[in-house]
Amino acid sequence: MSEIRFTKENLDQYLKELAKEYRKRNGKSMPAEIVLIGGAAVLINYGFREMTYDMDVIINAAASMKDAINSVGDQYGLPNGWMNTDFMKTSSYSPKIVRYSKYYKTFSNIVSFRTVTGEYLVAMKLKSGRKYKYDLSDIIGILWEHERNGRPLNIDQIQKASANLYDSYENLPQDSRVFIEKTLKAGTFGSLYKQVRQMEAENKAILLEYQDEKPGVINKDNVNDVLVSIRKKKASL
Repeated sequence: MSEIRFTKENLDQYLKELAKEYRKRNGKSMPAEIVLIGGAAVLINYGFREMTYDMDVIINAAASMKDAINSVGDQYGLPNGWMNTDFMKTSSYSPKIVRYSKYYKTFSNIVSFRTVTGEYLVAMKLKSGRKYKYDLSDIIGILWEHERNGRPLNIDQIQKASANLYDSYENLPQDSRVFIEKTLKAGTFGSLYKQVRQMEAENKAILLEYQDEKPGVINKDNVNDVLVSIRKKKASL
């Protein structure tokens, strides 16, 4: 895990430097577009998260963008892959994400940045549904902030966004659908946020301990099953 923390205060600086570096390599004739998702999208659009360690993106640019990313990383002591497209290999990726993203900023008149927000960001996090990262607490935080701002999200909006990205709401994991429906019905987003955030931290600690004991066993396909099994064993003790 990277020790570099991306925050509201430093995020734009890294994006600005990346655009500047890309322009040095390509001039004015090859514009680029980057869609920021995940934690970066949460930071840009909401106030409940202080930082993220991830910079997951979708890139539409010349091949030299990778060199520009590495160059900025070297300049600022960022880890290799500080901005990466690994997300595109996961189940929550959809080629339709770009269509439903929103404009954020353009730097150096060459690189435009977009983000995913609202019901579309909720749908993406439901599709992933990781119980050991911040997917679930981010969902609650988004709902909570929209409610406070007088723009509450409802199940119809989330179902429509899910269908737009993944063809059907039913294509989300069943436990994710149960989670969002129960959460919206409960409506107590403030207290739920704290509870779920604590659960995610506990789950992460459980998995790290298990990984130390049995290295190489956990992978992206079995991680949820392993977590459920461990928690059941702990509950029975």
